[in-house]
Amino acid sequence: MNDYYAILGVERNASPEEIKRAYRRLALKYHPDKNPGDKEAEERFKQINEAYAVLSDPEKRAQYDRYGTAAPAGGGIGGVGDLFDLFEQVFGFRSPGGGRAPRGEDLEVRLGLELSDLLHDGEKELEYDRLVPCEACGGQGGRRQACRSCGGRGTLEQIQRTFFGSMVTQVPCGTCRGRGYVLSEACAACRGQGRVRRRERIRVTVPAGIEENQLLRVSGYGNIGPGGPGDLFVRPEIRPHPHLVRQGANLVYELRLGLAQAALGARVQIPGLEGEVAFEVPPGTGEGEVFELEGHGLPRPGGRGRGKLQVVTRIEVPRNLPKKARELLRQYAQEVGEEVAPEGFWEKVKRVFKG
Repeated sequence: MNDYYAILGVERNASPEEIKRAYRRLALKYHPDKNPGDKEAEERFKQINEAYAVLSDPEKRAQYDRYGTAAPAGGGIGGVGDLFDLFEQVFGFRSPGGGRAPRGEDLEVRLGLELSDLLHDGEKELEYDRLVPCEACGGQGGRRQACRSCGGRGTLEQIQRTFFGSMVTQVPCGTCRGRGYVLSEACAACRGQGRVRRRERIRVTVPAGIEENQLLRVSGYGNIGPGGPGDLFVRPEIRPHPHLVRQGANLVYELRLGLAQAALGARVQIPGLEGEVAFEVPPGTGEGEVFELEGHGLPRPGGRGRGKLQVVTRIEVPRNLPKKARELLRQYAQEVGEEVAPEGFWEKVKRVFKG
């Protein structure tokens, strides 16, 4: 008797989530499409699906835990088609195994965007390449003839002995890979692939405030296969802004202030995504202070308003002051009682290092 828990590599008290995670990992590893012609992997795939079909069903699992079999509760998995039905339920897509016509592959493309593009919902045009049926051979790949190994069925019968007796299952034909045919003459245009690469141009809707790690799914715009097209996934790529840095829905701007502006206050213009924003610098502003301007950031998901424009102050200390400015600064230092280097001190230091 098969130990279903050992097959999935989980404990007998494993939770449904642990069982599902184990199944997903093993089913992907031993899937027939990843191991063409590997009978051992094919058999392992069947065992994994059989184990999951029992342990994922509360009634079958209870029956199995009690009696060592789940047969009285409805039996196990039948043919190969049942295996891929289960695979489809767990992974959310139809597997290309078991003689089924495979859908085309999914594609991913990058879409360059400016920060200002994220202020409102909008459409963007992009170009990409995808595989479409070859017009020269009508997607057939060339001249076909029925596979002699399976008689054109795409599957072979396999007898499997179980505790309850022999069971006949259908497995994909290894000669034709479940297609039911082989090519006697390949199409010159597509070299027997049945598909050719074509440049496509489409328009996609970009929601306001989209994140860079948020993929946009365009259903049916991936590669086209015998079982239908795959999907296209668009990954936004936000270009750097010359002045602003994005932090979620907030924008950050570093405001550089002179000594007089920081001490006395000033009225300045802050660059925003919709034009300049007036900002009052309070007197006595220090280095690294953060001021927040509400509603001047990016839209939040779900229409929950907009983020903030955060102004971070950076105090710039001048290196070369005009003579008049130095005199005024010395008067200021004397007025507030600050000790500074005597006049000409740094000039003497420079002469020492030079000489």
